[in-house]
Amino acid sequence: MPIDAMPQIPFGAVYFRKSNPPREDWERDYATAGEDGLNVFRHWFMWSAIERRPGVYDWEEYDRQLELAARNGLKTIIAELIHAVPDWAIRHFADARQIRADGRPLTSNMGVSAATGGFANNGGGAGALTLNDPQVRETAGAFLTALATRYKGHPGLLGYDVWNECNYAADVDYSLPTKAAFRDWLKAKYGDLDTLARAWYRYSYAEWEDIEPPHELAAYPECLDWLAFKRDNYYGQMQWRIDTIRAVDPDCLIAAHGIAGAIPNMVSNGCDDWLAASKVEVYGMTWIPARKGNQPWRNFYGADLTRAAARGKPFWHAERQGGPLWLQPQVLGRDKEDGRVAEPDDIKVWTMTSFAAGARGVLNLRWRPLLDGPLFGAFGSYGMDGSRTPRSEMAASIARWANAPEQKDVMAAKPVRGEIGILVIPEAQAWDYLLNRTHQPDTYAAAMWGAYRGFFDNGIQADWVHIDDIDAYDTLYAPYPIMLTGENVARLTRWVEAGGILVSEACPGYFGDRGKVGARQPHNGLDAIFGVVEDEVEFMPDIGDRVSFAFAGKTVAGGGLLQSYRLAGGREVGRFTDGRLAVAEHEHGQGRTLLIGSNPSVTYYRASSEANRRFFADVFGWTDRRQHIVLSNNAMQARLHADGDRRYLWMLNPTRQEQTTRVSLPEGPARFGPVHWSDAGAVVEDGNVKLPARGVLVVALA
Repeated sequence: MPIDAMPQIPFGAVYFRKSNPPREDWERDYATAGEDGLNVFRHWFMWSAIERRPGVYDWEEYDRQLELAARNGLKTIIAELIHAVPDWAIRHFADARQIRADGRPLTSNMGVSAATGGFANNGGGAGALTLNDPQVRETAGAFLTALATRYKGHPGLLGYDVWNECNYAADVDYSLPTKAAFRDWLKAKYGDLDTLARAWYRYSYAEWEDIEPPHELAAYPECLDWLAFKRDNYYGQMQWRIDTIRAVDPDCLIAAHGIAGAIPNMVSNGCDDWLAASKVEVYGMTWIPARKGNQPWRNFYGADLTRAAARGKPFWHAERQGGPLWLQPQVLGRDKEDGRVAEPDDIKVWTMTSFAAGARGVLNLRWRPLLDGPLFGAFGSYGMDGSRTPRSEMAASIARWANAPEQKDVMAAKPVRGEIGILVIPEAQAWDYLLNRTHQPDTYAAAMWGAYRGFFDNGIQADWVHIDDIDAYDTLYAPYPIMLTGENVARLTRWVEAGGILVSEACPGYFGDRGKVGARQPHNGLDAIFGVVEDEVEFMPDIGDRVSFAFAGKTVAGGGLLQSYRLAGGREVGRFTDGRLAVAEHEHGQGRTLLIGSNPSVTYYRASSEANRRFFADVFGWTDRRQHIVLSNNAMQARLHADGDRRYLWMLNPTRQEQTTRVSLPEGPARFGPVHWSDAGAVVEDGNVKLPARGVLVVALA
């Protein structure tokens, strides 16, 4: 089914995972879902559950799902799971097992999220087997071809999800077929062994077969290449899945979803949301507060990052929590209200947060809870027996609202571009990941999340901006840009010269191509952009929170790194408490820059001090940008959506107390038009809004 044939707002759940729900309940469950306004189910079409013997397929239960969908007005997303590998294939292709760095082969296990065998629980690829083996690829491809052939044109089909939670294990794959693929990749990149030897500082390769992937990851060029190869390899396999299905059904919808994991795990686990989204028509995210934390900034972060990665394509909250989570390591020791037990108001706030951030589809990751396995009882909006609950009633009310004809214009509008962009530099994350073997871990992620939260807590919309996309923005903040390739330095230089406003934390481009430190800092000509030369540098992220500096007349806690400067055309803005120059501004070409010689974002993420929160407001003030919306009470959140001349305000009160705020736009106090969603007790007057605890407002702007 083409994308323009989708429901107005796809709204539903993941339903069938072979052992769950019980067969005797299917007909009743589908009828209930249809009555409740749900219009999409996704099912796990597991290779291990369907091809029971070589070439012998058991489609019967899956056929029934699509028949029930067509009868009850629902559409089906087929989640192909070739990483659930048949046990006979594990035996037959024993030499194609994926191998961990320590030499252990991946094994066939019971699935965590489906009480079905064949899972390696490693995130992707072909599960325990490598798709770099030609026979494995041929056999898995035959299954995908049979799958697409069987359901092409079915009235209950919407499309395919081709990679469930796009990621892979950090310590795979060292199998012989993957080693061979790595050598081919290196041949294409370097051409000959002498060139490779110079790049890797390894001078005794006599044949390509001498090359082994690095088993001990550290800050060396060979490890950068290994990480880049793994990304290209696994995402090439994703493209192969798409091509295999499209060869049978060229018009079908192709979707995928990740885990909004690009900030901590783009490099280590392949969570490259930008690359994944580039390959499909609809992208999505699994985002579960029970596992991530239920703070408002976290829930907006997941959706904001996925929207950025989708680059204008539709994106869904592809797996949204709808019920509790028991006995899992992510929840132990946390408060009950921290996502552990979902309340009806949680369903509302989580769903409307994603809508406010631009999602235009929502699927609960269970329609009803599993009855077996370690995730028993988890996540379902409906009861263990499929009965309605207050949580499902809330979800149904939102489903009906979002798909009502009178909300068509509201849901057609999209979030306006953020007032500032947070710069995502993949090589900076890669180098920090490799350095993590010797220094305090997670500095990169802390800096990125701290900057996002710093702006968020001031009511400023910060978008995630991949360095390939900077031309769409005029103001950027770089929280931890410790490595920049020469190509990306040139890109940033042109952008600033053309009028861009760049704010950077310490050590921009300290490491250049292949991770080599520049003798002059900032490196690769960045000293000209920032108007300073490095005086001293201290890489002590374990005690970085002991650093402080002055900015805008206030003392700010640093963090991460310390880099002090000598002026080389720039102007002094602030000093460290020990007197060294800490902050400088400069005009370069038509643009301007602000360089901060530490990482206050790291400390804000970890300590959330008022001084560091105010720092992000002051930095935003330095840019001379204006906010889209200013609330007098930042315990509430607001997002502006637009479609041509139509504008809509989405407001949320995620707290457990009534909240009141003034609402100002650049042109003055907000003037409100028709209200599209309002909870009982809300008061909406021009310029002022009162929302009850956990309240939501969607209103047109006059």
